[in-house]
Amino acid sequence: MTNLKTNEMKHLMSDTVIRRFLETVKRHPSKIAVRFSHGLKQRTRDRDGDQIENWLSLTWEEYRQLVESLAAGLQSMGLRKGDRVAIMSNSRVEWAALDLAIMGLGGVTVPVYPSSPPADVTFVLANSNAKIFFVEDEDALKKLRSFWETKSPARLPEKIALIETPMAAETKSSQSGGKASAASFITLDAIQKLGETALRSSPTLYSLAVNEVSAEDVATIIYTSGTTGEPKGVVHTHAQALSEVAEAFPLLGVSSNDVTLTFLPFAHVLGRIEIWGHVVIGYTMGFAESLERLKQGFLAIQPTLIVAVPRIFEKIHAGILAQADISPLRRKAFDWALGVGRQVSVFKQNKKAIPLDVALRYAAARKLVFDSIHERLGGRLRFAVCGGAALSRPIAEFFHAAGILILEGYGLTETTAAVCVNTPFDYCFGTVGKPIGDVKIRFADDGEILIHSRKVMREYLDDPKATAELLKDGWFSTGDIGELDSKGHLIITDRKKDLIKTAGGKYVAPQKLEGLVKLSPFISNVHIHGDNRKYCIALVTLAAETVEPWAAEAGISITDSDSLSKHAKVKELIRRSIADANSNLAPFETIKNFAILPKDFTIEAGELTPSLKLKRKTVDQHYKEVIDSLY
Repeated sequence: MTNLKTNEMKHLMSDTVIRRFLETVKRHPSKIAVRFSHGLKQRTRDRDGDQIENWLSLTWEEYRQLVESLAAGLQSMGLRKGDRVAIMSNSRVEWAALDLAIMGLGGVTVPVYPSSPPADVTFVLANSNAKIFFVEDEDALKKLRSFWETKSPARLPEKIALIETPMAAETKSSQSGGKASAASFITLDAIQKLGETALRSSPTLYSLAVNEVSAEDVATIIYTSGTTGEPKGVVHTHAQALSEVAEAFPLLGVSSNDVTLTFLPFAHVLGRIEIWGHVVIGYTMGFAESLERLKQGFLAIQPTLIVAVPRIFEKIHAGILAQADISPLRRKAFDWALGVGRQVSVFKQNKKAIPLDVALRYAAARKLVFDSIHERLGGRLRFAVCGGAALSRPIAEFFHAAGILILEGYGLTETTAAVCVNTPFDYCFGTVGKPIGDVKIRFADDGEILIHSRKVMREYLDDPKATAELLKDGWFSTGDIGELDSKGHLIITDRKKDLIKTAGGKYVAPQKLEGLVKLSPFISNVHIHGDNRKYCIALVTLAAETVEPWAAEAGISITDSDSLSKHAKVKELIRRSIADANSNLAPFETIKNFAILPKDFTIEAGELTPSLKLKRKTVDQHYKEVIDSLY
């Protein structure tokens, strides 16, 4: 018995995502591991049936060879266990392969949002003490160099690498050590060739390195998006990474037969667990590589499941409503179909049989309206997982009526993504599901959610004070307010720091109001303000893709956003949307006044985080005069 327990402990100490990756390769060597639309083309042979509009693929065995060659190349460059490697790129197959290569060597992956301003990138590189820095292309590197030449940062990584090989013939790779200069970089292609040479004399290099990695070794440092201040480096071990994906994905019923389309940034923890889940479970992962290519990605990859943030579903919802409004006849058919869909949704939620007459009407509704929505999403979608921020309940119910199940989950960077999730067999809209795996939940006196789990981070990098403030006796303070329903599903009411206290002493959850207002297809973004004020007001930005066609139909010839935001008919359109939202609110919560802004909130202006969350303090500062004018 003692020997059995000792063996189990040894297995736990050595079991990692990268070890599971090699096991997946052994199980499914010839199955398709990844599909992608560009990059690696010159190093990938075409196979009949594997290309859809220039989409390429790698089998698990070919994927392993790519990862091994990159790992061997990085080792040849001097990467050793514990060294940090930063990656700043859009989500692409090379990003995922690099992550597995770095983690397999015992290195530490440090993701950087490609949309981050140069000052934030420089902070992350210095704070993480990154040894190697991967940049997507030469244009991104030029922007950083320009900043570095002006600011003269005290420390840069020893080596800089480009994922995309520059086209200009005069650019040369350099493998020299020391501080990175303007001309000092090596390409990913060169690193791969270095690795292929190294593997000829040491073919088991990668598997031997993987066996030396312990579950308690650091796997990654993921920086928070900084909604309330300077980003903090969240330190995760291999144990946290495996605990998350080994418990969450099977609970959802994900198998090696599934196909996903990934489009979230890998600098976001939710995007990152897609990589880890993919290699642990063995499903095929397609890379949309950007939101602009999402439509083509759905049609080419035909995913069976996707992982997304609420903003994606809000945009799809707005697009569907805009299509329905093309003509009165189409709108009438759409409303009828949606009404039937809502009936079916209620039966499904209550796990009751659908009456024959309702089922027949629903079959007609699918053919008339809903099938086209499914086809736009590839036609095979079993369900979608949503996280990163609160999903509006009406949005979830809308999609369910159309036959698309969105499973909302809850977690933070500090908890390695999900600690609660709805599942295809146990879901309740308006909640984020039940705790998964070893997760335990309790509530502080003020309703703050506290989490105890192996999924909780080890620490904030080099910040023992911040770590001690939020991690006490193994319990992590999330900063979110919530409660459990009668069936054990967690309900999030709001962020603790975001709660608005009006001058009348009433507490208002701004995300609830914002979610209701954004149900309008004409509204892109909303910011609610009201702290220490007599009432709540809203700053609204227009959804150009729906407002402009509406304006043309209404006889408004103006097309520039500034003039549109001031037009009386547009103001009346938005006023009705605000009134619809207010009809679902208590009197003290209602929005008493609003302003339409001439432009949307952006990451570049510092108003949104890279994961598209509002930076409330920044918006308040940028629009102080507008806000004051509304009181």
